[in-house]
Amino acid sequence: MEMVLVMLFYTLLSRIGSSSWQMQRQIQKLTRHRLETCSFMAHREQGKQWAARELARKSGLDYALMTGGDVAPLGSQAVTKIHQLFDWAKKSNRGLLLFIDEADAFLCERNKTYMSEAQRSALNALLFRTGDQSKDIVLALATNRPGDLDSAVSDRIDEVLEFPLPGEDERFKLLKLYLDKYIAQTGARKPGLFSSLFKKQQKKIEIKGLNDDIIKEAAAKTEGFSGREIAKLMASVQAAVYGSEDCALDPNLFREVVDYKVAEHEQRKKLALAEA
Repeated sequence: MEMVLVMLFYTLLSRIGSSSWQMQRQIQKLTRHRLETCSFMAHREQGKQWAARELARKSGLDYALMTGGDVAPLGSQAVTKIHQLFDWAKKSNRGLLLFIDEADAFLCERNKTYMSEAQRSALNALLFRTGDQSKDIVLALATNRPGDLDSAVSDRIDEVLEFPLPGEDERFKLLKLYLDKYIAQTGARKPGLFSSLFKKQQKKIEIKGLNDDIIKEAAAKTEGFSGREIAKLMASVQAAVYGSEDCALDPNLFREVVDYKVAEHEQRKKLALAEA
């Protein structure tokens, strides 16, 4: 079974900006031919599932999702479940794209001392089912530790696509996107009758003097941020606004939160380097 590997190191796979356009071009290129197997690998998780869904949709395949961590709790039943999954895929008239997130938790090197016999057997079962050419299933793998994958899994990889972190323009658009989601639209939607009985209505946030120049300034400061980190940054802005007296967002508060999250990001990088 041939494999297509889509590597998404520190990935942004949003539907905006040039990164998205490039990714869609790559997906269209890959899906000109019926894929037997596909694999995704990434440090950051933002957008991988969307990419797999796009690949499945453009290939005309059905779509299923599991994580590598789902295998270990199955114990001795893991092998049976793997075979059942592939048998189920064969029943689909259109074929199936199986997306395995955090694949290194399942498909790591078989000589690892901490790997249980049940996990090793499950990996062998998957390798057995992917050893021959098949048009029934596309296997999409996502991992932030590609070097940990078993060599037999790596040998099935045919093509690599790499998507970088969002550039400054993409970060600007993401900041605008999440500003609208977490700030501008907060409190604007009226809850349904049932929700209003049990949930307190969020206050509407007032935005004072926050213009595109200030957001561009934040986009420049957040170099190295993933899409997920930018989303968390804007969620922190929302929390800071609700912690203020007047429930308003002004440039000073926005810059304060951005600077804090940038410092936090740099600290995490230092800790990661120290551990390495």
